[in-house]
Amino acid sequence: MFYVNNLPNSERVLRAVGGIVAGAAAVAYLGATPAGYAVGAIGAMIALTGFVGFCPACAMVGRKLTK
Repeated sequence: MFYVNNLPNSERVLRAVGGIVAGAAAVAYLGATPAGYAVGAIGAMIALTGFVGFCPACAMVGRKLTK
């Protein structure tokens, strides 16, 4: 791949679960409103970083995964 993982496994799980919960909450409580779409998009991005293991914002500030 073209990137190096910069998230530990524990944070990956938390991000994946948190993103899925945020997406579900956006659908259940906010519905088809602009706020619902915004929260759903943010939840999807958080879940994606958890599934992939790479966070561009963490990479910009120089975070590296210690093994």
